[in-house]
Amino acid sequence: MAQSLVLSSNFCSNFSSRKGEEKWLWCSKSKKSPSHLRLSSCSSVKVTASYNANPQATDIPRQWYNLIADLPIKPPPPLHPKTFEPVKPEDLSPLFPDELIKQEATNDRFIDIPEEVIDIYKLWRPTPLIRAKRLEKLLNTPARIYYKYEGGSPAGSHKANTSVPQVWYNAQEGVKNLVTETGAGQWGSALAFASSLFGLNCEVWQVRASYDQKPYRKLMMQTWGAKVHPSPSDVTQAGRKILQMDPSSPGSLGIAISEAVEVAATHADTKYCLGSVLNHVLLHQSVIGEECIKQMEAIGETPDLIIGCTGGGSNFAGLTFPFIREKLNGKINPRIQAVEPTACPSLTKGVYAYDFGDTAGMTPLMKMHTLGHDFIPDPIHAGGLRYHGMAPLISHVYELGYMEAVAIPQTECFQGAIQFARSEGLIPAPEPTHAIAATIREALRCRETGESKVILMAMCGHGHFDLPSYEKYLQGSMVDLSFSEDKIQASLAKIPQLAS
Repeated sequence: MAQSLVLSSNFCSNFSSRKGEEKWLWCSKSKKSPSHLRLSSCSSVKVTASYNANPQATDIPRQWYNLIADLPIKPPPPLHPKTFEPVKPEDLSPLFPDELIKQEATNDRFIDIPEEVIDIYKLWRPTPLIRAKRLEKLLNTPARIYYKYEGGSPAGSHKANTSVPQVWYNAQEGVKNLVTETGAGQWGSALAFASSLFGLNCEVWQVRASYDQKPYRKLMMQTWGAKVHPSPSDVTQAGRKILQMDPSSPGSLGIAISEAVEVAATHADTKYCLGSVLNHVLLHQSVIGEECIKQMEAIGETPDLIIGCTGGGSNFAGLTFPFIREKLNGKINPRIQAVEPTACPSLTKGVYAYDFGDTAGMTPLMKMHTLGHDFIPDPIHAGGLRYHGMAPLISHVYELGYMEAVAIPQTECFQGAIQFARSEGLIPAPEPTHAIAATIREALRCRETGESKVILMAMCGHGHFDLPSYEKYLQGSMVDLSFSEDKIQASLAKIPQLAS
C-alpha cells in the first residue's frame, strides 16, 4: 500500500496511513552539520501524506507506450552491416525472439503487457513519486522538486522493467541461454535476476573497468546464477582481437556488446538481450512515465521541466516519452532535458550518423548520435553512462527539437549526489547524479528569479554497489576529465562513410 503513496520525502516517523490526515513531525537540527549542507531550521515540519485521489492513479500500467506512433516524422531504419539495406526481421532472428523483433519495428501506439510480466512487476511497481522537500529547503529554492524513484526493484534500478519481459518472451519461444553485456553492472544484474525467475541460463560480459571497480555487482549476478566474464575476454574472437592490440584494455560497452553478440550469433540455442538503446527496450521502460503522469495528476501538479540522465537512453525515454505524447497533444508544454557526462558526450559532442552499435561492427547500423563505435571512455570516469552512442529514437526526437541536452562533469554530479543523500537520505547510483546536478542548477536559478517551477527528475537507481565512486569523491581524488577533441575526431573518422 505504501507504494501507492505520493509522499514528501522528509518524513521522520509516524506518518498516518489514513486518507488526507496530516501529522506534525519533529526532527532535530544538528549543530555539527557542514555549513554547505546545513538544513534550514526544521524543529517542526508539516508533512501531508495523501493517497492519490483516483485509485487507478497508481495501478501498474497494462500497456507499454510507443512514441513512434505519434511522431510526425518516423525515425530512419537500421541498416544491415554488410548490405547497408534496411534490416529485415529475419536478419535479427539469430539474436532476438520473434515477439521482440515485432516490438522493435512496430508503429502500434500501445502494446499489451503480458499478465506474467505484470505479476513480477508487482514486486516493485508502482514506484513512488517523491517530493524532495529537504533538498528544496537546503537549496532555499521556490522550485518544487519531484523524483520518480526506480531503485526499489530487486536489482536496484529501472533495468528490471525490460529484463523481465525480455526473458519472458525468450522463455515463451523455448530459448535456454541468454547473453548480454553490462557496464556498471545494473543491466547485468537485472538480466540475471529475471533469468533466475524463468530458469534460463545467463552469461554476462562486464566492461573490465567496472568488473574490477564494482565486485559486488559481479557477485550479485553470480548469486542469481549468471556467469560473468571481464570484457575484453579470451572467450570470444572479438575479445581476443582487442587483447592482442591492448592487453591492458579497460574495455567498453561497444567491446562487450561485440563479445555477447558473437556468442549469440554462433549458437542456435542462445539469444542476445540488450539493456538500452533499442526501440523495444525504450518501449518497456514507458511504464515509468505512464505511472508518473497519473501520479502528478493526482496531486494536481504539472511539470515545467523534466530531467533525466542519458547513456544509452532507456531511463530517460521511459520517463519522458509518455510526457512527450502529452506535449504533442497540446496538454502540457514542459522543457525536457537530457543530461550526459562530459566524459562521454554523445548528444552534445557526437554526430548524428549511421554507426555500429558495437566495436567489432557486427550489429546493424543505426542512425544515432555517436562518438564513434570504437570510442573508449577513460576508465577513471566514475559516473556511469559510458556508451558511445545514444538510442536512435532519442537521437531522432532530439533532431526533431522536442528535447534539449547538456553535459555535466563528474565532480559536479557527485557534489549534487552528496547534497541529495544528506538531505533526502537516498544514495543515488552514479548515473542519476547527472540528473540531480542539472536539477540543482535549475533550482538555484529559480532561487535567483523567484520562479516556483515544478521540476520532475528521474532517479533510476540506488548507489549501494557504487560506493567506491563515492569514496573517490569524498577523498578528493575524483577529477574532471579534460576531454580530448582529437580523441573524438579520431573515433568519428572511423564511422562508415555512408553516414550523413
